[in-house]
Amino acid sequence: MPLAFYAEHLGLEPGARPPFAFPGAWLYARGGSEAILHVIAGRQRAELVKGAIDHMAFSATGLVEAVDRLKLQGRSYELRKLPGYGTWQLFFLDPNGAKVELDFDPAEPGPAA
Repeated sequence: MPLAFYAEHLGLEPGARPPFAFPGAWLYARGGSEAILHVIAGRQRAELVKGAIDHMAFSATGLVEAVDRLKLQGRSYELRKLPGYGTWQLFFLDPNGAKVELDFDPAEPGPAA
């Protein structure tokens, strides 16, 4: 299960989860009391079926550091500024191919070109 990915890139940590009959994890923001992402394990990637959701989005801080982590790991990403708002949007894929969006305040400096 790619829990280290979610800790490193999203700052999420595993926490309390009911004793389901299948493996998985409930992930919490550091110091948070509500699970914000449920991850199910025990299935081969070929068995996973895309649903109606296009991607998951989170507010974040530390744009330059986030881009540096992705570059260091050789992960593909797309970075853009939201027209009319200026919000930085950073898109990349999790280990199962699900699209992740991190939104950063427009006042954050962008990475060096």
